[in-house]
Parts: sequence; structure tokens; C-alpha cells
Amino acid sequence: MSDAKKLAIIATKGTLDWAYPPFILASTASALGYDTQIFFTFYGLQLLKKKLCLQVSPLGNPAMPMPMPVPVLIQALPGMQAIMTSMMKAKMKKKGVASVDELRQLCIEAEVKLVACQMTVDLFDFKHSDFIDGIEFGGAATFFEFAGQSDICLYI
Repeated sequence: MSDAKKLAIIATKGTLDWAYPPFILASTASALGYDTQIFFTFYGLQLLKKKLCLQVSPLGNPAMPMPMPVPVLIQALPGMQAIMTSMMKAKMKKKGVASVDELRQLCIEAEVKLVACQMTVDLFDFKHSDFIDGIEFGGAATFFEFAGQSDICLYI
């Protein structure tokens, strides 16, 4: 057994804004010497797909900083999610924030173990070929085996 500290993360969200925390925390922990694993379940599986098509939803997100206040009723209009996603991507690019693809690749290079929940894969009729190479598939027991020995466990 390794003496390295362990970080276990459960990623359950599949939107652009929720994609950043697990990859940033995992890559940072790995750089600090932690043995790190992310378990992707339910909507979090979107983060492991070969083709990322992540969006940010302005609905139910009152803390989302906007150039000007946008009433909730306007946020619910068709096309607003695409507009908000474009605005967020443009802001991130302007500020030099790495893309989700780049952060995901950084995690792979840093040997962060990426585990897709097999039960959720089956539930949503996904195929293993839908996902990037280099990930593992496992169930809750796979996660608990690692998380039970972790120093830090985060639910995102």
C-alpha cells in the first residue's frame, strides 16, 4: 500500500460549469502527490464522452455572474442556454482558463484514475465506445474500495 494521500471524487453533474471542479481538484491533487480517483455517475458521465457537448444552464443558477442582470423569465426562453454557454466559453477563453478537454487530458497524463459507473452506463444505454480511451468501468463497490481508504472524499 502506498504512503501517498488519497483523494476520491464523485462527479455527478454534466454541465460546463460543473465539469471544472472535479478536473481542477483532481489534477491539482495529483500534482501535490495524491493518489486520485474520480467516479463519474449519472449526468457526470457526460464528462467522459469522446465528444464533449457541455452547456451551462442559467436556470436555477442565481449566482452566475452576468454582464447585466437577466430576469429568470428571460433565462427560460428558448435559446438562452446556448447564449449563456457561448458567453461563458468566451469569458473563459478571454481569461485563459483551460478547456474541459485540456483539463481532462491533464488528469489522464497525471494518472488520475477515471472510473465510469457501469450501472449508469447501462441505465442510459451508453456503449463503452461512447467514452474516451483510458478510463475504467466499475460500480459503487469499485468506488468504495478506493474511497474507503481515502484521506479526502468529495461529492461534486
